[in-house]
Amino acid sequence: MERIKLEYGGAPLRGSLTVPGDKSVSHRAVMFGSIAEGRTTVSGFLSGEDCLRTIDCFRSLGVSIEREGTDLVIDSPGIDGWKEPSDILYTGNSGTTTRLILGVLAGSRVHSVVTGDSSIAKRPMKRVTDPLDRMGADIRGREGAQYTPLSVQGGQLRAIDYDMPVASAQVKSAILFAALRADGESVIREKEVSRDHTERMMHNFGIQVSSEEGTIRLQGGQKPVAVHVDVPGDISSAAFFLAAGALVPDSEVSLENVGLNPTRSGMLDVLEAMGAEIRVTESGSSDSEPRGTLTVRHSSLRGTEISGPLIPRLIDEIPVIALLATQAEGTTVIKDAEELRVKETDRIAAVAEELGKLGADIEPTADGMIIRGPVRLGGGTLDSRGDHRIGMMAAIASLIADGPVELEDPDCIAVSYPAFFEHLDSLQK
Repeated sequence: MERIKLEYGGAPLRGSLTVPGDKSVSHRAVMFGSIAEGRTTVSGFLSGEDCLRTIDCFRSLGVSIEREGTDLVIDSPGIDGWKEPSDILYTGNSGTTTRLILGVLAGSRVHSVVTGDSSIAKRPMKRVTDPLDRMGADIRGREGAQYTPLSVQGGQLRAIDYDMPVASAQVKSAILFAALRADGESVIREKEVSRDHTERMMHNFGIQVSSEEGTIRLQGGQKPVAVHVDVPGDISSAAFFLAAGALVPDSEVSLENVGLNPTRSGMLDVLEAMGAEIRVTESGSSDSEPRGTLTVRHSSLRGTEISGPLIPRLIDEIPVIALLATQAEGTTVIKDAEELRVKETDRIAAVAEELGKLGADIEPTADGMIIRGPVRLGGGTLDSRGDHRIGMMAAIASLIADGPVELEDPDCIAVSYPAFFEHLDSLQK
């Protein structure tokens, strides 16, 4: 396994970056473009490993997808013209691809088998396959379709009235994809509102879907119309540089064209609550996804509580928020975040153990963690555990550590941010 030595020496970070395209939006652009008949074009696509897996899956279904850098041209016969794949659809480490494509395939006319890597094989799929089963989907797999590999026989579906047991955009989106092909009106009720990229993109592709006070309604039988999708920068990727700018003395970092979808921007609320100096300059919206420039300066931070409805809006940013909390005055409490236990790794345990190696005072709990600060972080050897968010957290920690940090398996960062280290280095010149 590769290991790199990170020794930045506390130099201030200055400059501006354009972070890669939003991972969630990139996945969905390929999926809707493949369902729609005709030509869909995409700009700002994230060319990370997860999103490339989504492209591979739909190419196997007979969709032509040409990629040049961050631009895509998708030519599709439409979902009814897909061919049956000759091989297994391999989703790699992408939970988004795996869960969402189950909803897409359930309403198709083809048979397929979906599987991923060893991490995906451990992640719970019952939360998706159960509601799809209620819609009449024929999905079979290990332990009653709880785990991959999963066999999907596409067919006619019926509408569903479903109360979401967990706040999960992946589960909601899988149901919405299936509902698009179902007879009748489907209704999904959320206790906590999760990211709404699927609903926004449905509007962009000409699909009528309503969302009011946590209740989403979609009439089946609608056909998406091929369009152009302009993907904003990923706020989850931007979060690591926002944290870096706030943590490293004398730093000022600007991040341009970042998606500011309110169901994703919880990181900005946390930074404000912790006393960080951050400026948001909105630049309008494209494809119903608001965007803008974020500028952060080094700041004195204070502890805060992160819980409740805020959690779904920043679930992927919690590892780097925990790092921020190690440098904040007082105690930070993160709770209601049990979803972290079933991410690429158990992120609650991973964050506590890896930052603990540097001297952080972190107490893991069943649904979050308690972090006491501020503490001086030392050097050490950290393991990304194959999780891109843990890898990037470790790299940002090295910026303020008293000694060098060695990071095992840094290549996993390419899942969402292939140019991460290049961008980090550019801010220190």
